Amino acid sequence: MKYIITALALLLSLSINSQIKSPSEFLPNYGRNVTYYHQVEDYFEHLTQNSDMIMKKNYGQTTQERNLNVYYISSAENLRNIENIRVSNLSQIGMSDAKISNINDKAIVWLSFNVHGNEPAATESAMSVAYQLLNPDNKEAKEWLANTLVILDPCLNPDGFSRYGNWLRDVSGKNTHPGIYDREHMEPWPGGRQNHYDYDLNRDWAWQTQIETRQRMALYNEWMPMVHVDVHEMGFNEPYFFPPAAEPMHDFITKAQRDFHNTVGEMTAKKFDIKGWNYYTRERFDLFYPSYGDTYPSFNGAVGMTYEQGGIGAGRAVMMTNGNVLTLQDRIDHHTAAVLTAVETASWKKDKLVKDFRAYFKDSRENLKGKYKTYVVKNSGKTEQLAKLLKRNNIQYSYAAESKKTSGYHYQSDKDKDFTIEPNDLIVKADQPKAVLTQVLFEPSQRLTDSLSYDITAWALPHAYGVDSYALKGNLSIDTKAEITRKGKFEYEGVYAYYVPWNGRESAKVLGLLLNSGVKVRSSRKASAFRGIKVSPGDLVILKGDNPQLVDFKNMMDAFVDKKADYEVIESGYSLNGGDLGGENYPLLETPRVLLLSGNGVSATDFGQAWFYMDEIINYPVSIIDVQNFGRVNMNEFNTLVLTDGWYDLSDNHKNKIDDFIIDGGKVIAIAGALNIFEDRPGYSLTKFASAAAKEQETTEHDEEILKARYNDYQNAERRALSASVPGAIVENVIDKSHPLSFGLGDKYFSLKTSDSRYQLLKNAWNVAYVPAGYKNFGFIGRSLKKKLENTVTFAVEQKGRGSVIYMVDNPLFRGFWENGNLLFSNALFLVD
Repeated sequence: MKYIITALALLLSLSINSQIKSPSEFLPNYGRNVTYYHQVEDYFEHLTQNSDMIMKKNYGQTTQERNLNVYYISSAENLRNIENIRVSNLSQIGMSDAKISNINDKAIVWLSFNVHGNEPAATESAMSVAYQLLNPDNKEAKEWLANTLVILDPCLNPDGFSRYGNWLRDVSGKNTHPGIYDREHMEPWPGGRQNHYDYDLNRDWAWQTQIETRQRMALYNEWMPMVHVDVHEMGFNEPYFFPPAAEPMHDFITKAQRDFHNTVGEMTAKKFDIKGWNYYTRERFDLFYPSYGDTYPSFNGAVGMTYEQGGIGAGRAVMMTNGNVLTLQDRIDHHTAAVLTAVETASWKKDKLVKDFRAYFKDSRENLKGKYKTYVVKNSGKTEQLAKLLKRNNIQYSYAAESKKTSGYHYQSDKDKDFTIEPNDLIVKADQPKAVLTQVLFEPSQRLTDSLSYDITAWALPHAYGVDSYALKGNLSIDTKAEITRKGKFEYEGVYAYYVPWNGRESAKVLGLLLNSGVKVRSSRKASAFRGIKVSPGDLVILKGDNPQLVDFKNMMDAFVDKKADYEVIESGYSLNGGDLGGENYPLLETPRVLLLSGNGVSATDFGQAWFYMDEIINYPVSIIDVQNFGRVNMNEFNTLVLTDGWYDLSDNHKNKIDDFIIDGGKVIAIAGALNIFEDRPGYSLTKFASAAAKEQETTEHDEEILKARYNDYQNAERRALSASVPGAIVENVIDKSHPLSFGLGDKYFSLKTSDSRYQLLKNAWNVAYVPAGYKNFGFIGRSLKKKLENTVTFAVEQKGRGSVIYMVDNPLFRGFWENGNLLFSNALFLVD
């Protein structure tokens, strides 16, 4: 009887698995046009309904309410034991306290497709990869899946994928147009690369500003895979790229991770050689910046790998420079072969892969890779956001429960200092399961093995958050607690005003809510003191006398400031020192009515950062209009115009319209490339050089460099160009602490500089933040550029008529993770006249 049941079960299994269709059988246009996202979901639903080797997991939704799904693919037996496999893995690396009686050693491989929406061959190939793994006729795949669990995410960016695919369907006819001068090769602004808010999700793995990333990383941390494959496309003339990665590789990348790169590279090369497909390795795509889909997994113990197929701008088919026509099906085939080889290699190397993965976590705790063992972040309004970031990354932290004198490296002064740890200071110890990631994010600087880096080269969280912080070389013995404990509110007999500290994004969010609700708010311009309350410049005060419309002032205000736990009630407007609340040091703030320009000529990602800031960070209304429609706008309806980075080609009429808007009392916030609108224009102070002599000196130096360049060789041209560049470095700025643009930032501001744009200190303007002579920097800055950045302005404010222009040479909203930049932008929006 037992044998009959077993035979019946086997027959049932064969019957189920034999019913699955290939993508081309299920989808009539597969490989010829981009699949609609709902069709992608339909195909995977078909697979889950007709195979016992695949299981669906919905892990969230996008901003536009599309589903985010992963699919677990393995043997039927492994899927029945899937929870045991997951918990076994976590328990062996110290990330679960569960007691496992039967350790289930399986290679866990996570495959990520289409983080960039206009790289559609990734999602298209995800269907092919899934089918090949589940195909009953694929005996090799069955062998792989016996000891391997694949977690397949077919589309990390459904909103971008749909935006691109729907557009391509709209502009496509029956015939393909391989010539590049067809609209299917000319994607319109903003393109499908980014998500709804035009964020590049492939730069968001560590920072997790976007809803897609946060939901995905929560699931990632529940699994902690051993291999992560990140599937992309690049310019269509490029051959295929697969590992090994290029230098610079971060020092914390292990030999075992490098060895697997080499092994998978050799395996993939053999497959491509047989087919005669072009490819390259060890070029361009490095392992340094921690927020990519290859580096972030690498700093979490996995072998993180990027796979790149030429295809961006290819549409359905395109003629390459070598005369060959590259089709969508070609791109699918290349990805499918490469990704399946990664799964095959993981299965083949399963025992070593599992052993190395566990050793990674053991060794990273017993032999810390970085210089420092403990990090202390002083308590402030911005520390709360930092703690949220650590929690999302599953990095353990606590808060000091006592005071203790000690010494350590002080980030802001770049030297060792004595200091006192106080209750509620944030404590992060490197001795934890996420030891490597912790040190990567907190290390003051990282060694570059090669200056040809693909992305920014510095990101230390204490500078990003603008909070006094210290790194200690030794372990710290101190009593800690899990949560911040707050003192009770001061007792009061009457309510004269409400006080809200200006110390982070929550302050800006509360201010936006108050102003948008018609509440009048004042901002301090100098330090003052009231009973038990010290008011700093920028802090907010809401006077009962200013707001007679709030009949039940106290209860209504309690509701407004409920999310800002450090508010206080002030009994009297009479100060103990400094100005009284009704005096000139507490001006009323104007309610911003904001217009943000979008469209052709505007950097989509930089526009998206400003849009996301308004929508999601402070939840404040903003009107958005494309540049080509700017002439239709009645500027009397606005008092604030935001111009993000871009290549603006404004007509004289449009420029004159902006001039009149400023003169009549409007405020313009111009960022990076938008400064070109004002540079060297009559009536504005923005100019590259402070004097004719300075301009002549730089011209002379440039001419001398051209003469020297006559002797340069061809081979090192790219490296020589780096001498005048900065891919992304942290740069020290002196700030005018008395100006509203600098309120709440601290004693100095560390800016993330991502371009060589520079202006000498401006005349007839407030140079609120500038790079001093002998400035400190972290990350790579080219040799010839470094000296030229001295005494250049980073943020300035110029008064013109009744209005003002705020010049932002660096983008404070860069990728949304520079928290002190978010506050600086809040100052520009709300506090600057």
